[in-house]
Amino acid sequence: MEGFKVCKSNEAIETVVQKNSSLSLLAHGDGVEISVYELKSGVVTFLDTFAGGDLLEFYYVIEGRISCNFSDEEVHLGHGDYFYAHNLKAPVELKPQTDVKLLHISSRPLFKHISKNISVMKSILSQVEIKDSYTHGHGKRVRDVSLAIARKLGVPPEKQENIAMGALFHDIGKIEIEDSILKKPSRLTKEEFERIKLHPVFGCQMVKNSFLEDTHDIIRHHHERVNGSGYPDGLKGDEISLEARIVAVADSFDAMTSRRPYRDAMSCKGALEELKSQAGTQYDPEIVNALESCIREGLV
Repeated sequence: MEGFKVCKSNEAIETVVQKNSSLSLLAHGDGVEISVYELKSGVVTFLDTFAGGDLLEFYYVIEGRISCNFSDEEVHLGHGDYFYAHNLKAPVELKPQTDVKLLHISSRPLFKHISKNISVMKSILSQVEIKDSYTHGHGKRVRDVSLAIARKLGVPPEKQENIAMGALFHDIGKIEIEDSILKKPSRLTKEEFERIKLHPVFGCQMVKNSFLEDTHDIIRHHHERVNGSGYPDGLKGDEISLEARIVAVADSFDAMTSRRPYRDAMSCKGALEELKSQAGTQYDPEIVNALESCIREGLV
């Protein structure tokens, strides 16, 4: 009947799936969206402030247990409990204690915006992986290593999410680099290398004014080096953000341990020794030490 719809269990209008979460749109109308939000145990996410006007977000715990951290207070919630945010002034940390399923009601249509942006960026990343076989899975591995390092260093959870997304999409600018360079089976010439050095600039430009806006610094500066020898801006030391320095180490580690057409992959131990030999010149020593701890503890 027009104006009325019945749906069976697990039916949804559309679902956006990421590594540790999913969001399923159940109903929408007159600016209101109703969704089911599922999070894996231990995944930290945030309710963020919203600068676009009035916003109410309501969450009801359908399954599992989750904690909300705000104003130095931690509240644990389970089935039947709920929380909501109305024009937040500061982010609230959400951390599932188990796999959790939440009913989410929003006064503004955010789902389509999230869905469109993620689909566009993932499509571009897939095209990059087709253009450059070396990058297949590279972004995901760099993301996982970067997150392990960030947690070892005690980076605040609200920055961890940004590091994860910046690491995942750090090479997205390679979509603008010619296939003849990306797929070259031998070492690049000086001119070709100058061209490849533009990919962080292209990537930074691509994420401006998108849901990845806050990752632009990581994407632009993941090839900077603490002694100023990196590119594209020749930044030194603390001129490079902590987030970009973390991704730089994780990116180099994965590059060293991945096979290239012109060389075999290094062992994990060999790559770590190479990074340690360049700590203080190319790489932040504290971050290299954190990576070593992660490897020793089996976290990467």
